[in-house]
Amino acid sequence: MSKLDYCGTELDVFIHAKNWKKYWASAIKPYLGDNILDVGAGIGATASNLNIKKYNRWVELEPDNNLTSRIEESQRRGEIPPHFEIRNGTSNDLGADEIFDTILYIDVLEHIKEDAEELLKVSKNLAVNGHLIIVAPAHNFLFTEFDRQIGHFRRYDKKSLISITPEKFEIVKLCYLDSVGMIASLANKLILKSGSPKISQIKLWDNLMVRASRVVDGILFHRVGKSIVCILRKAA
Repeated sequence: MSKLDYCGTELDVFIHAKNWKKYWASAIKPYLGDNILDVGAGIGATASNLNIKKYNRWVELEPDNNLTSRIEESQRRGEIPPHFEIRNGTSNDLGADEIFDTILYIDVLEHIKEDAEELLKVSKNLAVNGHLIIVAPAHNFLFTEFDRQIGHFRRYDKKSLISITPEKFEIVKLCYLDSVGMIASLANKLILKSGSPKISQIKLWDNLMVRASRVVDGILFHRVGKSIVCILRKAA
């Protein structure tokens, strides 16, 4: 993962997906420690969404200069706590002595070409018994031109995430979210073939489909969904 100018424009659209953010946050909250590294922090939406308790340390690590500046602006507006550290860089810029008990890749890993190498590298900055948390778009059969436009190299399923899990890590949680949204995405790819989503479409999905998915996902035991959640624990 190298420093870059981010090509995507979806961050400002998906910021309206408030129910979705609450949904995936509920899946990972039990595994959040006190010292957090947020890799590929974007515009700071994850930090704002997970500002649910007092952390000893939270580092926003973002490779794009413009996005880093926007996180700083959010912090000045009080949307992100003042003690959160904001850094322009990548995992290559972490010091060997910087150890976290939680490392987040929230809609980030799919943007990194060498994903297995990235996880192996950052695992050195994770404490024993710490958690590596990944939330990513699921299923390559849902890959569209929109994915390509915003810099996705791939989408994930359980098999592909297991294949890049570093040694000495155990899978704590591996499940899918948003089954209703998956059906809508598949219909869009096969029939509607629309491009970048509009704010009105995001709000419709967020207010109707995400709410429905919270019920349907449980009925289906989280076996299908548009997104995948993977939580890994570093063993001794």
